[in-house]
This record gives sequence, structure tokens and C-alpha cells, in this order.
Amino acid sequence: MPLQSTLSGRGSGSIKAEDTQSDGKSFEELRHECLQKGVLFEDPDFPAVDSSLFFSQSVPVQIEWKRPKELSENPKFIVGNADRTDICQGQLGDCWLLAAIASLTLKKDALARVVPHDQDFDHRYAGIFHFQFWQHNRWLDIVVDDRLPSVRNQLIMLHSASNNEFWSALLEKAYAKLHGSYESLKGGSTMEAMEDFTGGVGEVYETKNSPNNLFKIMKKALDRGSMMGCSIDITSSAESEAKTTTGLVKGHAYSITGLEEVNYRGNTIQLIRVRNPWGQVEWNGPWSDKSREWSYVDKADKNRILQNSTEDGEFWMEFEDFKRNYDKVEICNMTPDDLTDSTKRHWEVSMFEGNWIRGSTAGGCRNYIDTFWTNPQFMLQLEDADDDDDVCSVVIALMQKNRRKLRKEGLDLETIGFTVYEAPDNEDQAGKDFFRYHASKARSKTYINMREVSERFTLPPGKYMLVPTTFQPHHEADFLIRIFSEGKAGALEMGSKVDADLPDPPMPSPPEEESDEEKGLRRLFEQLAGADEAISVRELQQMLNGVLSRRKEIKFEGLSLSTCHSIINLMDMDNTGKLEFQEFKVFWEKMKKWIMLFLSFDTDRSGKMSSYELRIALKAAGMQLDNKLLQLVGLRFADGNYDIDFDDYLTCIVRLESMFRAFQAMDKFKRGRVNMTMMQFLMLSMNV
Repeated sequence: MPLQSTLSGRGSGSIKAEDTQSDGKSFEELRHECLQKGVLFEDPDFPAVDSSLFFSQSVPVQIEWKRPKELSENPKFIVGNADRTDICQGQLGDCWLLAAIASLTLKKDALARVVPHDQDFDHRYAGIFHFQFWQHNRWLDIVVDDRLPSVRNQLIMLHSASNNEFWSALLEKAYAKLHGSYESLKGGSTMEAMEDFTGGVGEVYETKNSPNNLFKIMKKALDRGSMMGCSIDITSSAESEAKTTTGLVKGHAYSITGLEEVNYRGNTIQLIRVRNPWGQVEWNGPWSDKSREWSYVDKADKNRILQNSTEDGEFWMEFEDFKRNYDKVEICNMTPDDLTDSTKRHWEVSMFEGNWIRGSTAGGCRNYIDTFWTNPQFMLQLEDADDDDDVCSVVIALMQKNRRKLRKEGLDLETIGFTVYEAPDNEDQAGKDFFRYHASKARSKTYINMREVSERFTLPPGKYMLVPTTFQPHHEADFLIRIFSEGKAGALEMGSKVDADLPDPPMPSPPEEESDEEKGLRRLFEQLAGADEAISVRELQQMLNGVLSRRKEIKFEGLSLSTCHSIINLMDMDNTGKLEFQEFKVFWEKMKKWIMLFLSFDTDRSGKMSSYELRIALKAAGMQLDNKLLQLVGLRFADGNYDIDFDDYLTCIVRLESMFRAFQAMDKFKRGRVNMTMMQFLMLSMNV
């Protein structure tokens, strides 16, 4: 079952980061060992080799991995305070990451978590540093050595404007290690890194189509400790990082570091402060560093706002100019585990982890109605309306996991989205007909190949069903869903019930009351059975294949010996390893029902049924599985076209009934759990 957790406002410091080093040792343990041995740490998990830099190309220049003490006479981890001016882009296309780091420096409590200050180049120096990142509902402690890629004694990746300051370069290295290589950091959204620094959830606003109160939204977010970035769209790759006449750069990630209102010639003007992670190249229009507009602002306000501005990549703009020039604003809201007591608003959060697995739960979007209903489904109960309204504010964020790390395997981001429906009454899993006849109440604006899709909704209190999907069916990925609500809300995974309603089989009719079919089966059975009046597994295979081959509506190549073994294990009540005729008759009644069930799904009489419909078939046979079990069954029995043939279908249904019956026999108090010895477990597993 997917992991679920519910959080409410507690400090981030209360959640301990997990150690991630392959040997299981913590940063403190590794540093202590190095100090005792008098050696500098060399990270075996992320070595100073070319593959740590690139996975798709050879390293273009002669790179040397050097420690800060080889690059500077007096290296420091942090000079003064970690500041947004400490961040200058190197040769890697990761301006999105740098913009997020710049925003992080404005949030000192979050910065202290990501960049622990218990490290430096003084007497406790051992060539080892550590950083902490949020990933998929966990905080991870990432350890690195301090060997950094350089050319001619100059750092070639992210670096500080100060030649002797190294916290930002080491932070980038730790983030590269988290994702497998430096190259994995090429191209991305500022939001992605902002979330990894805070555990927050992102919202994106298009400035040309933004709400009237966008300035107020952004001011409130900044006051609340949220992190923000912005960018200018490009129409072709040729425009990437092209400089405009006003000094702005297209296709480039900027961070937003301030919002102010000033009195200018009797009018209130809204201003925004933006930072270019290059550490240079600034807006040269109205309200830029030395523009004449500042002459008409109160001197105290001017000094407070400008703070001796220089060519440091940071500049002010009028908000209307900002909206005209920039296309996108990204806001990373803090989750409750990152809120401080001084924050006015606390979010309620529910979190789930799940998977889209081809053949069982990778149903694709609503365009694919035959499989859409098989996607994971989640129930959301919005109970309390917002304080100032009769609706509930909710932010839903769907994130696909580990896609950067999978790039070297040729896998990139899936196109993802989600849909929200009014939940059906008393349904554990909504079926195909529900989606055929019910319209959605809310959905993500678009399906897009980004790590996370998030939307804010206002919905009346009530029960809702959330369906996260990839755009096309059969595409596999792991995902994380976070549901943020201002009021109280409950959430649970649907389709998580595992149960079986298996009625006792009817008593077989006495010989004198047998039907013509049963009499025919008896004659065939007696021809195969020996003096012991029972048939072995091979004789059962011969008998069933002989009988079923006469039924032209079932197209199949015969039952395998494995399937017949499973049938005997289910029906052999006296543990002889064979079937007597009375046992076979009981099985045949089951078999007839299972055949009719299979034929109801094999509509084209191909001898196969879709693995996505296995859930319905099993439920009709009295067995209900959750998504995890259905995924396992699909992977075991479905072919490359997501179909299951009759033999595999029969094996599956027989084995499941056998296991359900064995468990129910042991679960005498109907508690849904049993205790068993090793011997019992082995007997049970060998008998399936």
C-alpha cells in the first residue's frame, strides 16, 4: 500500500535527516574516522571521475579535481553570512538551481537546514562536508568530499564571487550526487530545487494571465517565508539565454528577492527586486540601479531599498514592467513541517506514494476510457470551509519521482496530470461506467512533462475522488501526491481493500442424480483413473485439455502442467496429490463460472483478456485485491500487449482462491492476520 502521512504545523528541525552513504555511516562518523586516521575523505559513492560529471558525453576539457586548500590560501566555508551574491553560474546549464539557492539565502532557517553550519576548513577539517535535501517526503543527509572540478585552478561549476568561499560550490556537488551526476542538473525548473530545499509545494502563475492581486499574493508569500523565481519564455532553442536590449535574459531562471511599495511623485508604485544568478547582467530600464526614478523617492526609503546597489545581478523594476517582460512566476509555499510559530496560516497536508505499472494501474488520461478507471484513486474529504468563505481552499501537487536519476537509462519526464471528481457513494474503487457518465469537478490545467504539476482549487465541503495519471496508458513511473488544505481534510487511498467472499462449494450430486454432462465427465474420468479411482496431475491435464478443446468459444493452446498443479493444490482435500471424482466435480462447477467470466471479457474471442480488467474478473469471482497486488499479478501474468491468456487467467484465479482459503482457515478469529511457524509458512507457500 502506498505510504501515507498526515502532517500539521511542526518545526522542520524535529524531522531527522536520513543518512544516505552506502556504508550506512553518518557525516559525524565519517569525519571522526578521517580525523583519527589523519586522512582527507574521498567519497566512494561519488568519486572524482568523469562519470560523476557527464553520462552522455566525454569531458570536453582537461579537468582536475582540486580541494579548496589547493585553490585558495585561506579557504572558508562561508564568508560573513551565506548571501545571494555568493552564487555565480559556471559552465553547467543549471541557472534554475542557482536561482533557487539565491532564494534560499533569504530564508535563514531553511538555509541552516540545507547548509549545516557545523563544518569549515579549521581544525575539524577532514575534506568532508554534508548538506540536507528533501526528497519524496524524506529529508536526506548527503555527504561529499571537497574535491571540485577545476580548470587551471579555477572552479568551472557554481562558485562564489569570493575566491576563498566554497559553500555554494559544495552544495551544487551534493545536489549533483543526489541526482547521479552534474549533467543530470542540466535544464530544470526553479520550483524543483526550491521544493527540494524546503519540502514545500509549488504554484506557477502566468504573468500575462495572472489574477489582479498577483502583487499581493507574491508579497504575502514572501512575508510568509515562501521562495520565488521567474523566467522569460523562449520560442526556440536559439533564443535560450539571449539578452534583450533592456538587459534581461530569455529562457533563464531568476530569483525574486523583494517586493516594496514606494511613494513616487504622489503616487504609490509597486516595485519588485529580481536577481540574475550570473551575478551580473541587469535590467537597464526604469528603476534600475542608477535610474532617475530614484531621485524622486524619499531618501530614507531609497537608502533602505537600494542598500548601495552595484553590478551584482540584482535590480529593481516596476511591477507592471515586470509583468510585461517576464512570463512566469514560481512560488514555493512552505509545508507545515517547515512553518515557524510566527506564521499566520498553517496547512493541513496528506501525502501518498504510489506507482503507475503497465498492465494494471497505468491507465492513462480520460481520453483512454477503457483503462483510465484503473489508475490509482484517492478519496479526499474536505470538512471545514475556510475562515472567511463557505468553500475549501486546497492545493493538489502531483510529483513524479527519481526522473533525473533515470536520465542515464534513457528515461525522461513523463507527461502527467490529475482529475478530481465528486466521490461515488460507498465505492472502494470507481469503475469504467462511473467515468463514462460523470464529469470532473476540477483538474490540472494541462498535462505536462514537468516533475510536478500543482493547482489551487476552491471546492465546496464534501467528498472528492482524485485520479493521478500519465497522459498515455502503459507508461510507468513512481509518484508522490501531496494534498494541502487550509481547513481540516481527510484523505485515503481507494482500492486498498483486500478481501475474499468465497462461499462453500455445493455438495456434489449423488451418482443417480447426475446430469448428462456429469455422466460424460465420470466416464472420461474413469478411463483415466487407475485402481485408486483418482487422477494425477498429468491425467488432469489430459482430461481438461480434452474437454475444453471441444468448446470452440475458448481459443487456447491447452492448460499447462503448472496450472493443473495449482488446481490439485486447491481441490485435494485429503492431501493425496490426486483428485477423486467428487473433488473434480466440485472443481468443474467452479471452472464453468470462471470460463463464463473469461468469455465476458474476451469479446473478440482472441483467447485473451486485458490485464486491466483482471480487477473486475477477480471481484466477480469473489476476490478483491488492492493496487499493489494487482500490479504484482499483472507483472506475473500479462504479456507484452497487456493481455492474459486463458491458461494464465486460470492459474491466477486458482492460486488466489487457494491462498485466500488457506489464510481464512488459519484466521479463526477473522482479524485479518495470522501467526504461523516457519514450517507452516513453507508448507503453505510450497502448496500454492
